[in-house]
Amino acid sequence: MAHVHSSVREMSACYYQNERRYSYATPRSFLEQISLFKSLLKRKREEVQQRKEHLGNGIQKLRTTASQVGNLKARLASQEAELQLRNHDAEALITKIGLQTEKVSQEKAIADAEEQKVAAIQTEVSQKQRECEADLLKAEPALVAAKAALNTLNRVNLTELKTFPNPPNAVTNVTAAVMVLMAPRGRVPRDRSWKAAKIFMGKVDDFLQALINYDKEHIPENCLKVVNEQYLKDPEFNPNLIRTKSFAAAGLCAWVINIIKFYEVYCHVEPKRQALAQTNLDLAAATEKLEAIRRKLMDLDQNLSKLTASFEKATAEKVRCQEEVNQTNKTIDLANRLVNELESEKIRWGQSIKSFETQEKTLCGDVVLTAAFVSYVGSFTRQYRWELVDCKWIPFLQQVSIPITEGLDLIAMLTDDATIATWNNEGLPNDRMSTENAAILTHCERWPLIIDPQQQGIKWIKNKYGPDLKVTHLGQKGFLNAIETALTFGDVILIENLKETVDPVLGPLLGRNTIKKGKYIRIGDKECEFNKNFRLILHTKLANPHYKPELQAQTTLLNFTVTEDGLEAQLLAEVVSIERPDLERLKLVLTKQQNDFKIELTRLENDLLLRLSAAEGSFLDDSDLVEHLETTKATVAEIEHKVMQARENEGKINETRECYRPVAARASLLYFVINDLRKINPMYQFSLKAFNTLFHRAIEQAEKVEDTQDRIGVLIESITHTTFLHASQALFEKDKLTFLAQMTFQVLLRRQEIDPLELDFLLRFPVDHTYSSPVDFLTAQSWSAVKAVALMEEFRGLDRDVEASAKQWRKWVESECPEKEKLPQEWKKKSLIQKLIILRAVRPDRMTYALRNFVEEKLGAKYVERSRLDLGRACEESSPATPVFFILSPGVDALKDLEVLGRRLGFTIDSGKFHNVSLGQGQELEAEMALEKAAIGGHWVILQNIHLVAKWLGTLEKLLEKFSQGSHGDYRVFMSAEAAPSPQEHIIPQGLLENSIKITNEPPTGMLAGLHAALCNFDQDTLEMCSKDQEFKSILFSLCYFHACVAGRLRFGPQGWSRSYPFSSGDLTICANILYNYLEASPKVPWEDLRYLFGEIMYGGHITDAWDRKLCRVYLEEFMNPSLIEDELMLAPGFVAPPYLDYSGYQQYIEDKLPPESPALYGLHPNAETEFLTVTSNTLFRTLLEMQPRHAVSSEELGQSTEEKVKNILDDILERLPEEFNMAEITQNNPDRSPYALVCFQECERMNVLIQEMRVSLQRLDLSLKGELTLSPDVEAQLSALSYDRVPDTWNKLAYPSTYGLAQWFNDLLLRCRELDTWTQDLTLPAVVWLSGFFNPQSFLTAIMQTMARKNEWPLDRMCLTIDVTKKTKEDYSHPPREGAYLHGLHLEGARWDTQSGILADARLKELTSTMPVIFAKAITVDRQETKHTYECPVYKTKARGLTYVWTFRLRSREKLAKWVLAGVALLLEAQTALAL
Repeated sequence: MAHVHSSVREMSACYYQNERRYSYATPRSFLEQISLFKSLLKRKREEVQQRKEHLGNGIQKLRTTASQVGNLKARLASQEAELQLRNHDAEALITKIGLQTEKVSQEKAIADAEEQKVAAIQTEVSQKQRECEADLLKAEPALVAAKAALNTLNRVNLTELKTFPNPPNAVTNVTAAVMVLMAPRGRVPRDRSWKAAKIFMGKVDDFLQALINYDKEHIPENCLKVVNEQYLKDPEFNPNLIRTKSFAAAGLCAWVINIIKFYEVYCHVEPKRQALAQTNLDLAAATEKLEAIRRKLMDLDQNLSKLTASFEKATAEKVRCQEEVNQTNKTIDLANRLVNELESEKIRWGQSIKSFETQEKTLCGDVVLTAAFVSYVGSFTRQYRWELVDCKWIPFLQQVSIPITEGLDLIAMLTDDATIATWNNEGLPNDRMSTENAAILTHCERWPLIIDPQQQGIKWIKNKYGPDLKVTHLGQKGFLNAIETALTFGDVILIENLKETVDPVLGPLLGRNTIKKGKYIRIGDKECEFNKNFRLILHTKLANPHYKPELQAQTTLLNFTVTEDGLEAQLLAEVVSIERPDLERLKLVLTKQQNDFKIELTRLENDLLLRLSAAEGSFLDDSDLVEHLETTKATVAEIEHKVMQARENEGKINETRECYRPVAARASLLYFVINDLRKINPMYQFSLKAFNTLFHRAIEQAEKVEDTQDRIGVLIESITHTTFLHASQALFEKDKLTFLAQMTFQVLLRRQEIDPLELDFLLRFPVDHTYSSPVDFLTAQSWSAVKAVALMEEFRGLDRDVEASAKQWRKWVESECPEKEKLPQEWKKKSLIQKLIILRAVRPDRMTYALRNFVEEKLGAKYVERSRLDLGRACEESSPATPVFFILSPGVDALKDLEVLGRRLGFTIDSGKFHNVSLGQGQELEAEMALEKAAIGGHWVILQNIHLVAKWLGTLEKLLEKFSQGSHGDYRVFMSAEAAPSPQEHIIPQGLLENSIKITNEPPTGMLAGLHAALCNFDQDTLEMCSKDQEFKSILFSLCYFHACVAGRLRFGPQGWSRSYPFSSGDLTICANILYNYLEASPKVPWEDLRYLFGEIMYGGHITDAWDRKLCRVYLEEFMNPSLIEDELMLAPGFVAPPYLDYSGYQQYIEDKLPPESPALYGLHPNAETEFLTVTSNTLFRTLLEMQPRHAVSSEELGQSTEEKVKNILDDILERLPEEFNMAEITQNNPDRSPYALVCFQECERMNVLIQEMRVSLQRLDLSLKGELTLSPDVEAQLSALSYDRVPDTWNKLAYPSTYGLAQWFNDLLLRCRELDTWTQDLTLPAVVWLSGFFNPQSFLTAIMQTMARKNEWPLDRMCLTIDVTKKTKEDYSHPPREGAYLHGLHLEGARWDTQSGILADARLKELTSTMPVIFAKAITVDRQETKHTYECPVYKTKARGLTYVWTFRLRSREKLAKWVLAGVALLLEAQTALAL
C-alpha cells in the first residue's frame, strides 16, 4: 500500500508535467485505501462465501433429489412390473390374436408374392440358358480351329522350325506372340528374339503339350494387349502367308489367332453362364420356400379360429390395466424431467465452486489492487491509469510474491456485466474509462467529485437516480436547507457546477466530521442528523480544475472528461444514425436487448439458485417448483439463443458501421484539436454539445453521393472544413495559422503521412551549439541550425552539401520565396515536412508562408484562403440558448456591424427591438432588465465589455440559461469582451464561452485595409462640412494615413512600438472633430496646435514610453506640415498625398496609387518584416510544441523521457556552473574603491546571488526527480522550463534581461563569469569592456562620468557621455584609454554603421542587426556635446526594448533624422534571438 501511495505521487508529478493537471496523493487517500481494503476484503469474502454456500446447497439438493428420484423410480418400476404381470395374460392374448390375424394375412400375401417370383425366375432361367448356348456355339469354331492348328504341329516340323538359323520376321513374330501368350504369370518377356524363342520352345514334346494344355479361359490382360497391338494388327501375321515360310509357324500363327478369338467370345459368355447357374439356384430356393409358406398358412388358419373366441374377454381386462399404467407413467415423467433439469446445472455450479476456491487464494492481492484503483486512479486519464496498474502495481505485487488473479479485470471485482448493462441503458457511455468511473463512483468511501466538462457523467447520474436525486448548486437559494434535508432523510444529493473552491460551511460534511457518536454533522450553526444512507455527489464543468490537496483529500476525484476513443464511438453512432438510420436503430435495439438479456440471465440464475437452496422436503411433491425450474431453464436457453442471434446480427451491423469509422475518427480528432485551443487563449473554449451541432450540420451540408466510399470521403472533408471555419472565426489572426497547422499535423499523424520524430524536431528545433558560418549567405545562427539538422539520419551530409555547393544553395536561400522553389541537388526529393525543417534552419522568416503552402498541399487551397466574416450567417446559427460572443481586440468596437445587420433584419434601437447595454459600474441591473424584456418580446440584446463586471458574470450565466428556456424564438443575445492579457487574469466563465458562437473582432491588417478602414469612419458629408474645404480634406486624409501607420506599425513588435497601445477608430474620429473645430476657428491652419493635440493628447494619451512619444511626434511632423497643401507631400515612398477629391475619389485613389504592402509604407526598413516574420514563426512553433499531445511521441521513440532529458540538462548545468566569487578575498586583495571597482563588486555580488539560486533550485529539482521531495509549483515550473529550453522564471528575476533560450543563455552566463573573473584579478579596467556582459550597464556608463568628474572636479549633473565609433575591433586594443572606456558588444537594428564613412547607413537586406565596431565612450560637460547631424539613438538591453532602455548614444548621420526615428533604429546589447525554443 505504501508503494501504491508513493507511485501515485510520482505519477501525479508526471501527470502535471505532461497534462498540466493537478492530482494529489494525500494521507487521507492512503487511509481510504486501507479502509476500503478492509471493507472490500470483508465484503468480497462474504460474497464469495455466500455464493459458495448457495452453490453448495444447490448441489447438495441436487444429490438428495437425485437419490429421491432414484428410489421413486425403483418403486414405480416394481409397481409397473406387478401391473404388467397381472395384465400379462390379457395383453398376451390380445397380442396373439392381433399377431395371428396379421400373420395369416401376411403369409397369404407372402405366398402370392412367392408364386409370382417363382414364375418370373423360371422365365428368366429359360431365357439365359438359350442365350448362353447361342454364344457358346459362336465360340466353338474358334476352339476347333485352334485345336486343328495344334494338330498340324508335330515333333518333326517343330524341330525343323527350331533349326532355322535366321527365320523371317513373320516367323519370329509368331514365336514372339506364342511367348507372350504363354508367359508365366502374365509377365511379358522383354527378349522375344528368335534366339529367346528357340530357348523357350526347348523340348519340342513339352512345348507341344503346353500348347495343348494352355489355359485358354484365363489369358492375362497384359499379354492379350501386347499380342493384339503388336502382332495381330500386322498384316503379315496370317497363317496362309506364313505357311509359305514354315508349316509349323503357320500352325502356331493359326493357334494364336483362334485362341484369342475364343478367349474374346468366352469373356463375353462366361458372366452369362454364371448368371444362369445362380438363377437356377434361386429358382430351386424359391420353389422350396413357396411350399413351406403354403403349409404354414394352413396351420395359421386353424389357430386363428381358436383365439377369436377369447378376444372379447381380454379386451376389457386390457382397458383397466392401461389406466393404471398411464397414471404411473405420468409420475415417472415428472420425476425424470426434474432430475434432468437439475442435473444440467450440477456441472456448472461445481466448476463455479472450484473457481471461488481459487479466487479465495488470490482475493487478498486482488482486493489490494482494487482498493488502490478506487482510492487513487479516478483523477487520471486512461493512459496513466494503465501505467499505474499494469506497469507499477502488478509488477510490484508479483515481485513481493503476493498472489493475484492472472488477467484480473478490476471492474469485474467491483461490479458485474448485468450492472454495467444497466448503467449503459441509463446513458453511461460504453467505453472502458466511463465504466471504470462508474464503478469507482459506486464504491468509493469519500464523496465523489466528478470532473465532467462534456456533461456526460451528470447525464448518467441523473438517469441512474431518477426522481430520487436532489440537485442543487452552491449559492442557490436554500441550498443549505436542501443539503440538511437530504442528510436527515438519507437522500442522494448532487451539487453541480462547482468552481475551484467550496463554501467552507460544507467542510464538516466533506470531511464527514461527525459528532455525538457519529450521529450528527454540523452544517453552519445547525447540528443535522446523519443518516447512513446519505450520499453526496459533487460535480464540476471545469475542464481542468485545480482543487487544493485538502479538498482532494476529502473527495474522490473522477475524471469523466470524454476520451478520443469514447467520443469516436459516440460520433460513429451519430453519423450512422444520419446516414443509415435503419442500421443505427437496429444497433440500439440490439444493444439494449443484449443489456436486458445480461440483466435477465443474472436475475434468473440467482432466482433459480435461491429457490433451490430455499426448497424444503421432497421436490416430487412440488409440481409448481418443477414447472418453474423448467420455465427458467427454457427461458435461459431461449435468451442464450437470442444472445447468439443478436451477436451475429450485431457483427453484421458493426461490419457495415465500421465503414463510417474514419468519419467519426476524423471528427473526434478535430474536437480534441479545437478543445486544445484553450491552451493558446482561454477565450477559445468549445463545448462538446456545440461540436455535436456542428458535426450534424456538416453532415447535412455534405454533397450527396451514392457510392459509400465516396460519400465517406465527402463527409470527412465536409466535417474538416466546417470545423475549420467554425473555429477560425473565433480566433485572432495570429492564432489561425497555429490552429491550421496543428489540425494538419494531427490529421497527417493519424494518416501516418509524417514521421512523429521529424515533426517533433521541426517544432523543438534544438540548436545547442553556435558555429561560425563558412558561407557568407548564412549567418552563424542559420549555420548552427543547419549543423543541428544534419545530425538527424535523414539529413546526414546537409552541412557538407551546403558548403560544397554554395552557389546553388545561395540562389535558393536568397530567393524571394524559397518555400515555392525546389531544394538544390538531391535534397529536392525530400518530403514536404523535411523541406520545412531545412527551410526553418536557413529562412525562418518564410516559415509562415511555408506552413500555408504545406497545408494547401496536404488539405487543399480552401483552407488557406482568406474568408470574410459573415455576421449574418453566425446570427442564423445562433438561438435563444446560443449567444454570439465577440472577442475584441483593444480599440475595436463590434456594435457598428451588428447595428447594420439589425437594421437589415428589423432590429433597431428606434423600433425598441435592439437593446444596447455598455457594461460598467452600476449597469448590471439595466442589463438584467434588458435581457428579461428581450426574452419575452423576441428582441436583440448586446452586452458590451462584460469583462468590466467580473463579479456579475456568474449571475449572467444563470440568467442566460434561465431566459433561454421558453423564450421568444427571435430572442438573441450578443456579448463582447476583451481577451485578458494573460491566462491568469482570465475571468470569463467557461459556460459563457462554450455555449456561444465566438467571433473575433480585430483591426484590419495591412496598409490598404487599414487606410480604407480609417476612411470608412467618415463619409461625403464629413468631407463637405468644413468651410476650409481643401485644407480639411487634405489634413483629414493625412490623418487617416497617420492612423493607419500607428495602428499597422503594432504588428512589427518592439521595432514598431516599444510597447503595445490600444489605438482605436475613436481616436481618429475625435481628432477629425478637433480638426474641424480648429480650422473653423482659425484663419490659418494651426499646424503646431494640431500636431500637439493629436500627438500629445489624443494619440499620445495612450503612449507611455518617451521614445514612442517621439516617434508619434515625428510622424505628425512628416505628415502634417504646410507642404501638404502648398506642395506635393510624399506620405510614403511612391505615395503622394492625394489631390482635392471627393469621398469615392479618395477610396479609388487608395486602390490605384498605394504601393504594395511593405514596411516602407510605415517608414520602416524592409528587414523589419523579416524580423517580425521570424519572431512570429518562432512563437508559432513554440505554441505548436506546447499544444502537442504529450504521448504523441513515446519516450522510446524520442529516446528519453521528459524527466530524463531534464535530468541530463540539470546535471550538465550543475557540472559547468562556476563557483561563487569570494567577495571577501576580492575586496581584501584589492583595496581600490574607484567607480569601476565598485561596478565590478556589484556585478560579482549579483552574479553570486544568481549562481546560488541556480545551484539551490537545481539541487531541489534533482531531489524532486528522485522522489525525495514533493514537486512544489515553483519546482514544477522549473521542470517545465528546462524541458522546453527556457530560462526558469526564478532565475530570470535575479538575472539580466535576455531573449536567449536556456542553452545559449547559460553559455552567455559562463562568458559573463569569465569576464568578471578576469576583471577581479587586479581590478584593472579591461582594454575593451564588454558592455553587454553587465547586469546593470547603466552603472558602468555612470562610472565613466564619475571617474572624469572626480578627476576634473566637475559637477556630475552637468556632464554627459559622448561616443566616438572607431574603425577597429576588440582585438585591435591591448590596453584601456587614459580617459573613458572602449566598449564592444553592441548591435545596430534598423540600420547599419558605415565604418569607412563613420555614419549611419541603410541596413543590408536580411541583415537584421549589424555588429558595431569598438565604441570609445568618454564623459564631457553638456555644453561641449555635439548635437548637429547626430541621431539620438536609444540603447536597449534586448530586442524587447521598452523597459530594457539603457542610455542614449548620439550617432553621426547625413540623412534626415526623421528617417531613423521612423525606422526604429536602436542599439542593442543582445541582438540574437534564439532559434531553439
